[in-house]
Amino acid sequence: MADPHLVVVDDAASLARAGADVVADVIRADGPVTIVPATGETPVGMYAELAAVRARGDLEAGAVSIVQLDEYLGLEPGDRRALFGWMDRTVLQPLAIDDSRVMRLPTDGDVDAACAAFDRDLGARGAIDLAILGLGTNGHLGFNEPPSDAASVTRAVDLTPDTIAANARYWGGEDDVPTRAVTLGLHTLLGARSILLLVSGASKHAIVRRALEGPVGEDVPASFLRTAQGAVTVLVDRAAWEGA
Repeated sequence: MADPHLVVVDDAASLARAGADVVADVIRADGPVTIVPATGETPVGMYAELAAVRARGDLEAGAVSIVQLDEYLGLEPGDRRALFGWMDRTVLQPLAIDDSRVMRLPTDGDVDAACAAFDRDLGARGAIDLAILGLGTNGHLGFNEPPSDAASVTRAVDLTPDTIAANARYWGGEDDVPTRAVTLGLHTLLGARSILLLVSGASKHAIVRRALEGPVGEDVPASFLRTAQGAVTVLVDRAAWEGA
C-alpha cells in the first residue's frame, strides 16, 4: 500500500492523452487483462484517444475483458439512459471488444442474490488489472455513494440527490435520472492491481482535495483510494487541482 501517485496536467485534452498512455500500457501487457471502465463525461476523451491509437494499428485489445462498473436499475431494454449503452459506444465498439468478454452487472430479478453471485464469479476470475474511475462531486466511486465503507460489495443502491443532479445534464433533467442503481463495491475496486482516477474541472476541486488530503472514511468514499492494495494513479487537470 502506498500513497496515490498524483499527476497534474494542464487541461482535459492533456488528461485524455496521459490517461490513454496508462491504459494502453496495461492493454499491451503480456497475457489477458481485465479492465473496469467508468462511464461519464471525464473519461470520454481518453477512450477516444485509445480508439485513435487502435485505428493507427498501435493497439490490439483482443486479450481485454471488461467488467461493468455501474448501471441504473428500472430501465427497459434499449433505454437510452442505460450505462451499458454508453460503455458500448465509447469503449467496446471502438476497441472491438465483443460481448463474450464483458461481465454485465445484474439488473433483473432478485438483484441482491444476483450481485452476490456476480461477486463470486468475479472473485473466481482473479483480481481486476485496472479500474478506471471518475470522481463524483460527493466523493463517490462508481455508485458507491456516501456513506460507503471499504468493505462494501456489489449491490443495489439509492442514488443521492447530489448524484441525481449531476447526472441530469446527460438525460434532460433530474426527473429523467433513475433513482436506483447497481454498482461494484469498494472492496472489489480497492483490490484491483492498479487504479486510474480521472478528475477534470473546477467543480471537482473541493472533493478531490478532500479525497486525497482529508480524513479517510465513508463520508468520502474516494478517500479509501489511499488504502488500496495496488498502485493508484490520480490524473487531475489544473482546473480541478487548483480550483481555477
